[in-house]
Amino acid sequence: MKYLIVGLGNIGAEYRNTRHNIGFKVLDAFAEASNIVFTTQRYGDVATVRVKNKILTLLKPSTYMNLSGDAVAYWMQKEKFDIDHVLIVVDDLALPFGALRLKGKGSDAGHNGLKDIAAKLGTQNYARLRFGIGNDFPRGMQIEYVLGNFTPEQQAAMPERLQLAVDAIKSFCLSGLSFTMTHYNNK
Repeated sequence: MKYLIVGLGNIGAEYRNTRHNIGFKVLDAFAEASNIVFTTQRYGDVATVRVKNKILTLLKPSTYMNLSGDAVAYWMQKEKFDIDHVLIVVDDLALPFGALRLKGKGSDAGHNGLKDIAAKLGTQNYARLRFGIGNDFPRGMQIEYVLGNFTPEQQAAMPERLQLAVDAIKSFCLSGLSFTMTHYNNK
């Protein structure tokens, strides 16, 4: 069985450590822990890893956040991934920093990356792992907040939270959606 794991973010050094790039950070942590490297391919940086009897393709789209659906649709078609074996890792303002919430489907909740993926796939019925980035910003400053860097306290907690997200991804692929939701949501 094979899975497509997509971490959402924006390419470019200026975005590397921003809250909006947590999807990239989660996949980077996964790759580092698995001792694999990404290679630049069409529509993104890609790495493949075997976890027990599953083959996971990790994708960091190079399309910028608002066009993430192009990369997801391309790789789903190219590698013949079933929609039930796709997981999108994304930042979420509605969750406190580091909290995880896995869902099998749902709305885009105003997230432009998820909005584009739903538009390109023609459905919102795909799994997403939301990683909380908090919402400690003044009214009207949402864009500046998501494109801002994590606080020093959040940076200090980041390795443990990233590892938990990596564990949740592995659980999704090995044990399924329901088990993973029960064991990882809001941890």
